[in-house]
Amino acid sequence: MDTAERRSVLALPLVILIGVAISWACSQDGAVVGGFSLFALCGVLAFGINWLVFIHAWRTRSERLFDLTGGLTYISVILLALVFTTHVDLRALILGAMVIVWAGRLASFLFVRIHRAGSDGRFDEMKQSFRRFLMAWTLQGLWVLLTLACALATITTSTPVELGGYALAGSLVWLFGFSIEVVADLQKSRFRRDPLNRDRFIKRGLWSWSRHPNYFGEITLWVGVAIVSLPVLQGWQHVALISPVFVFVLLTRISGIPLMASRAQEKWGYDPEYQAYCGRTSRLFPLPPRRLQAP
Repeated sequence: MDTAERRSVLALPLVILIGVAISWACSQDGAVVGGFSLFALCGVLAFGINWLVFIHAWRTRSERLFDLTGGLTYISVILLALVFTTHVDLRALILGAMVIVWAGRLASFLFVRIHRAGSDGRFDEMKQSFRRFLMAWTLQGLWVLLTLACALATITTSTPVELGGYALAGSLVWLFGFSIEVVADLQKSRFRRDPLNRDRFIKRGLWSWSRHPNYFGEITLWVGVAIVSLPVLQGWQHVALISPVFVFVLLTRISGIPLMASRAQEKWGYDPEYQAYCGRTSRLFPLPPRRLQAP
């Protein structure tokens, strides 16, 4: 057993333990179904869907359904919460709509992209190992649960709060972030479809203000969800505020920007034009192009 496999074996129970801890904290003052916390049942569903699809993925050694499964997990978990919660108020419906619209759009976009590409290079080695491949799908279940923590804690609460300024402010922040992500993805897709841009990097539109505007948009929209949720959270439920923090750390320190930057460096690191682009363009937050310190 190599080091990567050993880490997967050790990390698997830790990931599940984190899911249990989040479910316990965010279940406080929450709805109960059949004697079980609704929030916890949502967590079970998040992991269960990914483990179920993993069986097919392992048999075919394919990651084609990975991103689509992630999006469907978001939607399934939110629908479970909305259907079985004690009170479905306007705030819950707003949060549910935010998640479903975002997840449906992103999952379909990523699924079409991988269908055209044929494979996702992140999984080339991973999908040959049962433990490592299983770990990827398990982490996706945790990713869904942590990202949805604020929305789920709010939707499943047994003490809803009337809408106010937080709901309006959060909705506007979500709309801004969602718009940035959609526009950035469309600009990059259009750029890649042009044969003249083969093996070139995008540096126009939102991509001239940020090297990763799509990730900025995603972080921002989850901040909006947290703002809408904030007035409802009580006691241990405030642990749910880990949601936007988790998204930020995930995209800026773990699998988002570091992975994409590494690939870009391998492909264009020698190119003076790419070096100049990195020097004048913000890493994440959109800013007017200017001379910045090279990465």
